This record gives sequence, structure tokens and C-alpha cells, in this order.
Amino acid sequence: MNWGIMRHSMFRFGWQMTNKIKYITVISCCMLLAACSRDAEPEVDTPVAATGDNAAVALDEGLSTVNREGIEAHLRFLADDARMGRMTGTPEYDEAAAYVAQHFAEIGLEAGGEDGSWFQAVPMLARRIDVDSATVVFHQDGVEKAQRWKEDFVMGGDVVRAETDITAEVVFVGFGIHAPDMSYSDYDGIDVDGKIVAMFGGAPDSFPHNERAFYSSGLTKAEEAVARGAIGTISLRSRTDQKRYSWKRVSENAGVRPGMSWINLSGEAANFFPELQGGAMINVPPAEQLFSRSPISFEDALDAADAGTPLSTPLGTEVTLARKTDHESITSPNVIGILRGSDPELANEYVVFTAHLDHVGTGVPINDDTIYNGMYDNAMGSSILIETARAFAAMPEPPKRSIIFIALTGEERGLVGSDYYAHYPSVPSESIVANVNLDMPLFLYPLADIIAFGAEHSSLQAVIDDAIAEEGFALLPDPMPEEVIFIRSDQYSFVKQGVPSVFLVPGFTSSDADIDGEKLWRGFLQTYYHQPSDDLTRDIDWPSAVRFARANVRIGHAVAEGADRPTWNEGDFFGEKFAK
Repeated sequence: MNWGIMRHSMFRFGWQMTNKIKYITVISCCMLLAACSRDAEPEVDTPVAATGDNAAVALDEGLSTVNREGIEAHLRFLADDARMGRMTGTPEYDEAAAYVAQHFAEIGLEAGGEDGSWFQAVPMLARRIDVDSATVVFHQDGVEKAQRWKEDFVMGGDVVRAETDITAEVVFVGFGIHAPDMSYSDYDGIDVDGKIVAMFGGAPDSFPHNERAFYSSGLTKAEEAVARGAIGTISLRSRTDQKRYSWKRVSENAGVRPGMSWINLSGEAANFFPELQGGAMINVPPAEQLFSRSPISFEDALDAADAGTPLSTPLGTEVTLARKTDHESITSPNVIGILRGSDPELANEYVVFTAHLDHVGTGVPINDDTIYNGMYDNAMGSSILIETARAFAAMPEPPKRSIIFIALTGEERGLVGSDYYAHYPSVPSESIVANVNLDMPLFLYPLADIIAFGAEHSSLQAVIDDAIAEEGFALLPDPMPEEVIFIRSDQYSFVKQGVPSVFLVPGFTSSDADIDGEKLWRGFLQTYYHQPSDDLTRDIDWPSAVRFARANVRIGHAVAEGADRPTWNEGDFFGEKFAK
């Protein structure tokens, strides 16, 4: 299939002709709903412009608008069953996008999307695997052993091809990492040209957490495998992966939801590696079988992963990976609002607030519930984003720099909306000075601290430390580097374009000494994350939510008022990788 420029132009023209009408219609409906939902909140009078340097006074007035009622009203709309889990590309996601746009308009922001609209259409190619065609076969000693869908393996569809079918020798390559800066390589002395590479996720525990995050990226691993001639991949589950989520949890929605890739201006699918013609993830029992003809056992491979020691070797087994994939051209919008800065010069620089609006839609029933509402992930972050915008718009004098607020699409599909915006921003890319991202802030207990993933990479750390202290929070270092969270949400799309960025979440410490915050935090991940039970029945510590939202405003205000734009720290790993 030829995804040329003409097709891309038709893609966008079609969206403009049909979707804008649709969004306008939905906005009208949302205005009525929003009016009802906000009856409990008093209207804020339009403030008189401040005179002189009254930044502190303006900030206080903006902060006074942040309250439970505002956040909760948005939450109840976005996480309602009627939104059907806000899957990217669905009418229900479009309703959520229109709702955000309506509130941006009500607040008084300037529309920051295409052609004077609130929306940036993100063209995508959605893919769905034909599960009946999904094939993994081990060829050992002249015997073919077909693996079972979902019991033994899962796989996604090919990004662009309707059908792929490869048979090749499998080579175990540890974590699939080549990191000369860490004096580590899983590829030294191993030939993978024309082979399928089997690898664990993540990176060695011995790596500093910055390097560990970077080298854990699937894109980084795919680039390395392709550079060495690999033609397919098999993902293995380390002991860390097995402890994190059961195979049932990993496989239960396999084949149910589409994968998505954004389409660039040349009409090509982003982050696509045509050299990789097959891929699958396998459960532990088939992994043990896969290693049964190799010089090492799967248990040896697990031990090497735990020790962070390369133990790459051919496995002496050929594997067939085959699949058929259905594709569909879709679009889904980012929602963009802008507040212009007050300084004649600095107004041409932008602080970007982001939160992803999508979730995973519907799926297999859990306790007879098929709607994966995503109340915390990330209706909560989106609700705080709207009220953050309201706080800035209520300030008698805007901060010096301009501020962009973006409700992003496709985060759950692989950071699709943020990656598209970072490549095709609505303002000159060099004018974006910082990104502050919100994703799944959990208010499960009275909060004592905040984690700002990525703060340590730039001058933002000092700004954040001071700003959150005003709300009684301490700044907590990353307490779980093994989760490599810094690369797993939308701020990483901005980091890769050289923008100092942070991802804010509540910390593990409760101000109530009798509450184990970390236990509750990890318990949510085990029980409710990406499940139908992440819904409006979940508990919320509202005083903490309001303080957190106020801290978010303070951080953005401090960056927007600062005399200097944020800078990467001298010698910082990410700064040296990506700074322009």
C-alpha cells in the first residue's frame, strides 16, 4: 500500500470536511452538560488587568479558582460510562475532545489547533490482527510445535503490511542492548543477520536510571536489532515482568484493541521498521521449550538478566512467525488552547502543559464490566489540565511567557498524539521551553510529597522544588527506576525533541503515618490499572488533589515568569542525546 503525500492530503481534507462539523455539534451538546455539571461552582468575574509587577498577586488570584468542584465536574463527564473508555479514534473520544474544547473556549483561551480551530487532527493507520491467522511454530529436531494463541503467545498486527510470514533461526540477545557508554553489549560476538532475536524487556539493574530508561525503550531496541540485520523479534518475560503482571493480565485483551501509528507528511507510518517482519511475546513455558536445544536454559537466561550479565547465544531452534492484519485510516484530535504571555519578548516562548485524554476503551469483561473508564488514567490528569488553564486565565496579568494547554490523543496507543505534536507543533519548535505532563495522578491517601520524573535532568528541578514547597510538598526522587516511567508517558515525546520536561505524580509518602502510601500506590497498579475498576467508584483524597493541582499551576507559573528558559544540566544524559 502506498502511503504517499496525496493520500495524506486527502486524509486531512476528509477530516476537515466531516470531523469539524461533528466536533461543533458535540461541543454544543457538551456546553449544555457542562453548564449543568458546574452549577455548584460560582462564576469567576473577569479580572481587571493588574498594573506593574504583580505576578505574585496574579498567581494568588489564579490559585483561588482551583477547587474540588471544578475538577470533579470534569471527572464525572470524562470517566462516565457514556464515554466508553475514550478509545482513540472513537465517537466517544471525540465527545471528550469536544468537551475539553468547549471548556477552553469558556475559559477564554485562544484556539491553538488547525485553521483557527481547537483541534490538531492526528492522521493514523490503525491495525488489527486477524487472531485466527496469528502463528508461532517452533521447529526442533524435525518436529513442528504450534504454540497456542493467548495461552502461549500474543502478538500485534503489522504496522502497514496485510500479511507477513517468516521462518528463521532464533538468537537470544539478553536485553537486546548495545550500550558502549555503559561498557555493555548483548550483541558482542553474536551474528543476528537474517535471524529472529529473543530478548527481555527493560535493561540491567546496574545501569544508572537515566541510561536504564533510554535503553529500555522499544524503539531504541528495534533500531539496534535492525542495524544488525534482525528480521523478527520474540519478547521474553523476565522475573521482574512476571512479578509485575501475570500472563493472564498481559494476554486477556490480546487482539481486542487496535494498534495505531501516526502518519507523517510524506505519508509514511512513524516508527515503522520494515526489516522486522514478525514479532511475538511468549509465556514462560514456551520460553523454556524455546531454550531446550540451546547451550543455556531459560533459567540461566533469567539469572543472567537478574545479574545484568550478557549471555547471548544462538538457541538452535527455528521459529515461524506469521500473521494477517487489517488496516484502517483514521484521525483523532489533540485539543490545543493558548494563553498569550504578557511580556512583549518572552510571549514568543511557550510552556506546554499536557495530559492525555484517551484511555483503552472497552475490553474483555471483568466482573461483568466491559468499560475501561480510566478515571485516574487519565480523566483525572485531563480534569486538572482544564482547571490549570482556568487558573491561568483568571490571573489579572498573564505570566510573561505564553502557555499552551494540550489534551493529547493516543497516549495509550504508544504516545501517538504527543509524538505527532512534537514533530509538528503549532508554534515554532525552538520556542517551546518546557513541558509539564500529567498522567494518572493517584490521590489515594493524604499526600506529603510529589515525584517529578525527569526533573533531575534540567534546571526545572530547582523550580519545582520551590514551587511545590508552597503547597506543603517535598520533592521525592524516582522511587522505582525499574519501571523506567520517564520514557512511558507523553513528556518523552518532547524530550526527544530536546525540550526539558517533567512528569508529575503524587509521591509514596502519606502525611498520615498510619497509611502506607507505597503499598496503596503499587496496589492500584496491580488491581485497578487498565481495568474496568479504574472508575468513578475509586476513592479520592480531595484535599490532596486540590493541593496537587495548585502545585501544578505554581510550577508552570514559575517557569513562565523565569528570566531564563530552562536548560539541560551540564553533561546530562538526555540533554546530550537530544538537545538541539
